[in-house]
Amino acid sequence: MFNFSAILERNRERWPDREVIAYGDRRIDNRTLFERVNALARGMRELGIGRGAVVALLLYNCPEFLEVTFAVNKLGAVWLPLNYRLAAAEWRYILGHAGAEAIVTEPEFAPSIDAIAEELPALRHRVLVGAGADRPWIAFETLVEPYRGERVADAEVEEHDLQRLMYTSGTTARPKGVMITYGNLLWKNVGHILEFGITSSDRTLVAGPLYHVGGMDLPASAVLYAGGSLVLLRKFEAREALAAIQAEGITNLWLAPAMVNMVLQLPDLEAYDTRSVRFIINGGEKMPVPLIQRVLRAFPNAWFSDAYGLTETVSGDTFMDREHVISKIGSVGKPVVHLAVRVVDEEGQEVLPNQLGEVVLRGPKVFKGYWRDPEATAAAIRDGWFHTGDIGRIDEDGYLYIEDRKKDLIISGGENIASSEVERALYEHPAVVEAAVIGIPDPRWGEVPKAFVVLRSGAEITTQDLIEHCRQRLARFKVPKQVEFIDALPRNPSGKVLKRELRERTSAVGTG
Repeated sequence: MFNFSAILERNRERWPDREVIAYGDRRIDNRTLFERVNALARGMRELGIGRGAVVALLLYNCPEFLEVTFAVNKLGAVWLPLNYRLAAAEWRYILGHAGAEAIVTEPEFAPSIDAIAEELPALRHRVLVGAGADRPWIAFETLVEPYRGERVADAEVEEHDLQRLMYTSGTTARPKGVMITYGNLLWKNVGHILEFGITSSDRTLVAGPLYHVGGMDLPASAVLYAGGSLVLLRKFEAREALAAIQAEGITNLWLAPAMVNMVLQLPDLEAYDTRSVRFIINGGEKMPVPLIQRVLRAFPNAWFSDAYGLTETVSGDTFMDREHVISKIGSVGKPVVHLAVRVVDEEGQEVLPNQLGEVVLRGPKVFKGYWRDPEATAAAIRDGWFHTGDIGRIDEDGYLYIEDRKKDLIISGGENIASSEVERALYEHPAVVEAAVIGIPDPRWGEVPKAFVVLRSGAEITTQDLIEHCRQRLARFKVPKQVEFIDALPRNPSGKVLKRELRERTSAVGTG
């Protein structure tokens, strides 16, 4: 039995009264979670949701997010988390491409879903959490309360069956649907449980969004698998996170680099009691020794582990061991069990230690491909190896270092931004003849987009005009924070834009 929802019955039988989810004043034990998920599965089945159906979630962190994921898998259906920071047009594309039959959301997002619903003929059901609902909406609790006490058998699924779809910006103009299987999730959980010694006593603070593998899987899903518990924050707030750590006896958490920076900026950071924390998973960006030392002072019992991973692998592929946090600074560590990591040249041959090449991965936690995109799948998975597009090296001791990011990818606050997505929006303005977007350093978010724009002859437009144009088409975090007008984009002889020169130009201006 590979169905992840099967853990609910096991945990109910072993620890029925143990708290499994905390969300503010709401406290849910294993017995209650088991009952609510079974009832919700029955309610969703009454709507016609069954094996293979795609159910989207557009929610901030909340218990209902987890209830839906378990109920959907119990039915053999597929859950699809949506980034709540995206624009409505981006939700429309993902929902349409995935063929979602239902969406579960909350009042803040309902008007946007109503505005795009007519363009989504497959979207038959709209479910609203936390409020009463008028047709065509269905109140979430009406799918639960009438069926309390009923049991729904876990669907029989195989290792290769689809557990969820997660859309990633990647490096293309349109997001790609990553097909994560039950086997991928199982082997990810095994790897993380063994890496960190996770047990039923662990209590995870979910500070990152559950729509992201960081929030859902680093290491929350593994902690649930082991019988542990989760404390959910609706959205990340540095002071609220530290207060929760102190009040709830948190033993572990994942923090994106931008989140670590926000925590470190708190002037009274070391006043909080964080002695319960035994490990923190970080997002794999090189941090100066003084910052790492401050983290270790603020979390005196914690193993601060830099990590490397991708949505395509349910994340958490390599981790830095506790003993080498300082001596191997900049490294993202070694791979988890049952995952092979290599660095290869353009011919796919493994390179020598400390030589740069592309990072490739192979193992049962690697995804099965991209949804409805055989070409992208064939390009990414070759000869059994997943080609990440990341440039790295492995040193003589087997430690992986990531030296460059995926081509043209901007990572802002832990979110992936494909530069081509932003460029496409810029090109939709009639005054723009050429555009190129790069990431520039930002003290809070790590990186933010900057646009280089060539205007049509005679066109007059301001930076603010272009930024406002992008705001109408893109999520807020994808909108360029700077726009620089230039006469022509630098190109190589074949016509390819030389973004390296744009980065160098920005760097020179910043240091001049």
